[in-house]
Amino acid sequence: MTAVEPLVLGIETSCDETGVGIVRGTTLLANVIASSMDEHARYGGVVPEVAARAHLEAMTPTLEQALEQAGVTLDELDAVAVTAGPGLAGALMVGVGAAKALAVATGKPLYGVNHLVGHVGADVLRSDGSEIDLPTVALLVSGGHTSLLLVRDLVGDVELLGETIDDAAGEAFDKVARLLGLPYPGGPQIDRAAADGDPTAIRFPRGLTLPKDMAAHRYDFSFSGLKTAVARWVERCRDDGRDVPVADVAASFREAVVDVLLTKALAACRDTGVDRLLLGGGVVANARLRQVAEERCAAAGVALRIPPFDLCTDNGAMIAAVGARLVAEGHAPSDLGIAADSTLPVTTVQV
Repeated sequence: MTAVEPLVLGIETSCDETGVGIVRGTTLLANVIASSMDEHARYGGVVPEVAARAHLEAMTPTLEQALEQAGVTLDELDAVAVTAGPGLAGALMVGVGAAKALAVATGKPLYGVNHLVGHVGADVLRSDGSEIDLPTVALLVSGGHTSLLLVRDLVGDVELLGETIDDAAGEAFDKVARLLGLPYPGGPQIDRAAADGDPTAIRFPRGLTLPKDMAAHRYDFSFSGLKTAVARWVERCRDDGRDVPVADVAASFREAVVDVLLTKALAACRDTGVDRLLLGGGVVANARLRQVAEERCAAAGVALRIPPFDLCTDNGAMIAAVGARLVAEGHAPSDLGIAADSTLPVTTVQV
């Protein structure tokens, strides 16, 4: 019989991190991540084939480390949860295959979980035990996704309000970092460079924020034009024989991204009448995004929630947390025939 606080192991392999997490209900027991970022750095971005191979090599040691950290055995689990999508197809298949093997070998039920909903679910694993208040608007910002959600129920009612129509915010950081001669991954590098820069030095465009754009794409994002504007500015600077003020460019670019993200997120809060905003995804590590979010949410009377810092990037614990909620609420397990779905819509919490 399933425990009141289900013990669930979660596997996450949607991109370049092999994550295995174990939770008991909303209590985090283990969160182990093996990253292949260094292998991708030489190419300036994530290479799907390299990521899939890295997941294969890291899966067993990461699983063993998580079980040891949690102090549990496979036989004690109530369920196995896994990211079924969205993400890189080959990378997802490694995780789904591993989860299926564990489910068959142990006889435990399998739950295929949506990666993006996992980022929201990470917030239930707070050490202070505070519950996430619903409904909430959720802004998810990562290397591959920029999405704005209305979450009425974590596992039952998630609505997509808007998403990126070209580059995700994280991709824009990587590309601008490359333009400035900064190494991959771009997010932390831009953050460091911007610390000494003037965010008002250059007025870069704010994509899809003009009145006509807000009418058609009120909650959607576009960072391709911003990236091009930065490239043209840098080119002109070099053509004129001037040194590129890297700190000012980085700070001004970062400010444009942060402004767009929060302008649209707070517009969603106003329009839906939901005075709560949750931030998730790896780009939340950006210091300026967190600072401005706190300032603007306070001014707007919106309660801000940011999951524990080490749970903002891709990890297995957030997938286990959603799996545990599915088990606790009596949802039927997923079929063992589930497939990895690289374009899984966020409205599908479980496959």
